[in-house]
Amino acid sequence: MAKTLIRGALVVLPEGPVETDVLIDGDRIAAIDADSRTAADSIVDAEGYWLLPGVIDDQVHFREPGATHKEDLQSGSRACAAGGVTTFLEMPNTQPPAIDATALQWKYRRASEVSPVNFGFYIGATPDNLAELQRATGIPGIKIFIGSSTGNLLVDQQAALEEIFAHTKLPICAHCEDETTIAANLQRLGPTLELEDHSRIRDVAAAVVATRRSIDLAVRHQHRFHVLHVSTAAELELLESARPWVTAEACYHHLWFTDQDYQRLGSRIQMNPSVKSQYDRLSLWEGLRQGKLQVLATDHAPHTLEEKSRAYPASPSGLPAVENALALMLDAVRCGWCSLADLARWMSDAPARIWGLVGRGRIAVGYQADLVLVDPELERTIRDEEQWTKSGWSPWSGETLTGWPIQTWVNGQLVYDRGRLLPVLAGRAVVCDHQRGGFWATPDGIGV
Repeated sequence: MAKTLIRGALVVLPEGPVETDVLIDGDRIAAIDADSRTAADSIVDAEGYWLLPGVIDDQVHFREPGATHKEDLQSGSRACAAGGVTTFLEMPNTQPPAIDATALQWKYRRASEVSPVNFGFYIGATPDNLAELQRATGIPGIKIFIGSSTGNLLVDQQAALEEIFAHTKLPICAHCEDETTIAANLQRLGPTLELEDHSRIRDVAAAVVATRRSIDLAVRHQHRFHVLHVSTAAELELLESARPWVTAEACYHHLWFTDQDYQRLGSRIQMNPSVKSQYDRLSLWEGLRQGKLQVLATDHAPHTLEEKSRAYPASPSGLPAVENALALMLDAVRCGWCSLADLARWMSDAPARIWGLVGRGRIAVGYQADLVLVDPELERTIRDEEQWTKSGWSPWSGETLTGWPIQTWVNGQLVYDRGRLLPVLAGRAVVCDHQRGGFWATPDGIGV
């Protein structure tokens, strides 16, 4: 097996950043603080660079099958590799939706044919597929849309939700927006709507009602539950009392944008849940720093610019983010919003533990060699025309960031090198072990 020695980088270990050498042997990390004289097939001079665990994005929508003009598993996974994302977990709302074993098997097979990075796929809950949810094994978890969605993926009736939480074993995650609240807001605002109304329709109350309802289900049934894309300060107050059953995440668009940005960016920042106030945005940052939120995710959900340019409410919600997420956070480290250790914990270690991804999420001996080398001084401006995503745009277009990934390894194989994707399909289906107890399993939170 080939050996690679990464020499002289500032390596972000679980205990903190240390300048050291890392030896990759085959697909695993063989040594940390390796002897500089260690024989290797290739040596990377990484002095002045940072070496991080590969990013794990636990919430993406790659649109295959059914809407591949927006994105597909190949283009989305290539954008991941370019952005330092070494593992993605994809949501079930494709066409047809991934709500049974046949649909899941198709996705896993397709990803194995085209993906340079690791992959996993959630099964979607419907009001009547409980048996499929019970049979599913080896996947990250179950996704419930408690709020508007496509097809039959909306699960809003209490009886169906009780059944899912009471009679399944896989961890559950949910899109939490209350359908009744959304409908009432729509009726109140009337037939003529403007884009700014999106944050009034999908308001704080819609998020809080659904999140409180989901947390109640999780705690009563003692079922591991993850709140996707928390968007409000009010939701943070619901989370701490729900340990150890509940974890939660923030998304980059809710950390960067507010409802005051519609005039500047239009429907590029139209998302579900919607962007909220400046107070909510700053509270989410504080929630991450305080540990109320454990994970960062993109909710990468691309549409074409032509689709996004339709007059509201015909414009669809969703934006692309996987290839710029790490750079956004590296710039945030430079600006003092968080530390390198925070970044590695939120983007790699925590999602690995929450979803039971065995051997991933850390730079540690014996772990899979999913790594990203970063140039902390590299300055680059995000431009629509330079995006890897098939949708070909970014809501951060025009933003200049300092700190970018320059090399990405997946299972020990170099898949991205300084702006160039290598013709290597190194990605594998992730192994999910949900028997170790999840994020809060031990006092230090190490569940995998």
